[in-house]
Amino acid sequence: MTMKMQKQKCDSLAQVREQIDAIDQSLIEIIALRQFYVDQATRFKHSVQDVQSPERVEQVITKVRAHAVQFGADPAVVEKLYREMIAQFIQRELKEIRP
Repeated sequence: MTMKMQKQKCDSLAQVREQIDAIDQSLIEIIALRQFYVDQATRFKHSVQDVQSPERVEQVITKVRAHAVQFGADPAVVEKLYREMIAQFIQRELKEIRP
């Protein structure tokens, strides 16, 4: 699933905010979709090590930093957001595999 979003010059702060609000809604929808797949992955993980998987975390970080550069986003910001999101999803998964 690749979304192509068009950048457009805004003529007012209200237009800027309208665009940001629309992007926020799309981000939430995409995060919910990611969570859906994270929840499915939990079925295939049987240990804390499977869930935490530091090598997979670093693979994801490397990919998202490259995408950030490709699309003109600050890679440090993207990395920080992803590390926090991943940490939260790991906590969610750990609740499922721990008694």
